[in-house]
Amino acid sequence: MVASPADSLAGLPWLLLDDTLKSWLLEDWGRGDQTTLGLGGQRRGRGVWCTKATGVIAGLPIANRLFHWVDSGVNFVPQVTEGSLVQPGQMVAELQGETASLLMGERVALNIVMRLSGIASLTRQYVDRLKGTGVQVVDTRKTTPGLRLLEKYAMRVGGGINHRLGLDDAVLIKENHIAAAGGITQAVQAIRQRVPHPLGLEIEVETLSQIPEALACAPQRILLDNMSPELLTQAVQLIRATHPHIKIEASGNITLENLLTVATTGVDYIATSAPITQSRWLDLSMRIE
Repeated sequence: MVASPADSLAGLPWLLLDDTLKSWLLEDWGRGDQTTLGLGGQRRGRGVWCTKATGVIAGLPIANRLFHWVDSGVNFVPQVTEGSLVQPGQMVAELQGETASLLMGERVALNIVMRLSGIASLTRQYVDRLKGTGVQVVDTRKTTPGLRLLEKYAMRVGGGINHRLGLDDAVLIKENHIAAAGGITQAVQAIRQRVPHPLGLEIEVETLSQIPEALACAPQRILLDNMSPELLTQAVQLIRATHPHIKIEASGNITLENLLTVATTGVDYIATSAPITQSRWLDLSMRIE
């Protein structure tokens, strides 16, 4: 038996998530679960969650919290630790409580765990591919509206790290900001007059010719976007020659197939939305006993 999930999600208080979790249940229930209510009577039962595929489990604390809002009397007991690699047929959780409560929370809880486990599973593939390189996989803001905190949480469970949770986390000057301001220097000067201290500064560049101007603005990071491996190598060498302390991030058209090639260019981070936008749900099911 594995210990019950903690009363928070990776340091996030449930206060940030509870309204969302309740809204999911209300969406599913509507005016009431007519099938379950039609059974009548009160019965206690045991539910078993099992996997149907190989993958990394993520979201068990969320499932536990969902069942708390369905019925605080439901006992949700994980049988594996969060982030475990599981195999088809493996039991991942056991539930005990009123059968009606188990049935009414089943679909919403399974859905979110399957979704987050899919993200964690694909993230793990990216992280494993980079073992030994020292390069880290970073997520993006390409997330499902309303699910960002949880999708980024799943990315961490899979071994990746988070970029900005939102626009208020850091300053990232991208191509459209540069175009709107009339140049890199103009964008940095305007933003630095208004941005709260001590937010970090990252500048996106798309060509080698933009790098000297970006370096002159003293950012903490430079993002190399949509460059070929050859250009990435040249860009890294150009930056390291005079600013070895600056962290370098690569992004754009990153796949499992080209991931290692990008890592060998010397960047510190590789940003990709793929684990969130391209992952498949990890299939799970519940059986009532």
